[in-house]
Amino acid sequence: MSLTIENLKNLVAERRGTLGVRAAAKEIGISPSTLSRIENGHVPDLVTFAAICQWLGKDPNQFLGMRPASSSESAATVHLRKKKTTSMDTATALGGMIIRAQEALRDLEEL
Repeated sequence: MSLTIENLKNLVAERRGTLGVRAAAKEIGISPSTLSRIENGHVPDLVTFAAICQWLGKDPNQFLGMRPASSSESAATVHLRKKKTTSMDTATALGGMIIRAQEALRDLEEL
């Protein structure tokens, strides 16, 4: 089975097996109603999607059609604490610069 967001419900149901909805939802860290909606084909929000991917032991990038992260690659993430001295435009620009720098380094490694 390929990893697409459309077949997430099948992967969840397969992983859950004979485990009840409430027990599986507790393992994942979501509500039973949310798990039920996902098994009925609804697309989860990002936080729920991340929790489900972790529970499934799958890389979220694979569901999104992106190349899976390699364990040998270093990854940069951007998280700026909100300070009164940093405007939203500045924080967005800094985050974009950091991500573009990471992409440029990755491109150089692939040469």
